[in-house]
Amino acid sequence: MAKEKRVRLTDDSLNSHGSRVLTAGCDTGQYEKNPVLLYMHERGKVIGTMTDIRVEKGEITGIPVFDEATELSRQCKKQWEFGSLRMVSIGIDVLEMSDRPEHLVAGQTAPTVTKSKIFEVSVVDIGANDNAIVMRHEGKQITLGWDSENPLPRLNNKPQNQQSQMELKTIALKLGLPETADESAVLAKIGELQTTAAEAEQLKKDKSALELAQVTNAVDLAIKENRLTADKKEHFIELGKSVGIESLKTTLDAMSPRARLSKIVNPSGGSALAPSGTKTYSKFSEVPAEELLKMRENDPDEYRRLYKAEYGMECNI
Repeated sequence: MAKEKRVRLTDDSLNSHGSRVLTAGCDTGQYEKNPVLLYMHERGKVIGTMTDIRVEKGEITGIPVFDEATELSRQCKKQWEFGSLRMVSIGIDVLEMSDRPEHLVAGQTAPTVTKSKIFEVSVVDIGANDNAIVMRHEGKQITLGWDSENPLPRLNNKPQNQQSQMELKTIALKLGLPETADESAVLAKIGELQTTAAEAEQLKKDKSALELAQVTNAVDLAIKENRLTADKKEHFIELGKSVGIESLKTTLDAMSPRARLSKIVNPSGGSALAPSGTKTYSKFSEVPAEELLKMRENDPDEYRRLYKAEYGMECNI
């Protein structure tokens, strides 16, 4: 009985045609129902079976068993034992391929076979690499070995270029360009839009900075004129940012400069009080800013009286 030698059927490495067959996507189920062992991938040259097939650690392995039913099988068995035959090769149906970056490795020139199905395993003399493989793709079969033709598409081939052209046409139309626009025109348009967007963003920032400067200046002026106290600065800046510079100016203009309260002296030398016990003022400018705002809201008649007495005109509030 021939000495059993476990051999690798396939793994994820790059083959001589610049492609790879991913072990994780290689289906052995159908083959294991009829694990035929051929010689050099030739139908009719069955020399045994492949046993104890394992899928583990990123590779598929098995043990070839020669049936010795033919002279060819007996010859292969002796050569296998001697070591002059030592390679096996799988035959697969290509089900799915990918040229996505995560499926490619350095030096790869054809797509990666991400899904496949084994249909036979052969003993071979010289393979293209340690994992010689037969592929069937779209009805065409090749053997990865010397002088073989590769049916797999090349990366960046014509169909892919056609797809790229379709994508370029779609992008061009979305950018408002004619569908005949070339890549340079599309890139130029994208650059133009990026510049426009950047300029718009800068204008927005400049406008915000200008508005903030106007609000700050208005509040600083009100503090300088004693319309506000410094501790209210941040509050009125936030107010200005919210309502706008014009509304802020209207509010600040309605606030008179703070002044010492001048008591209205009555004939007896005491302070004149309103019947309600609150202070009365003879001039609009005598009223503190805080009192003025309260008066404007709670006693508009008194507000209008003092305003007319100060400026000689009616105040519409």
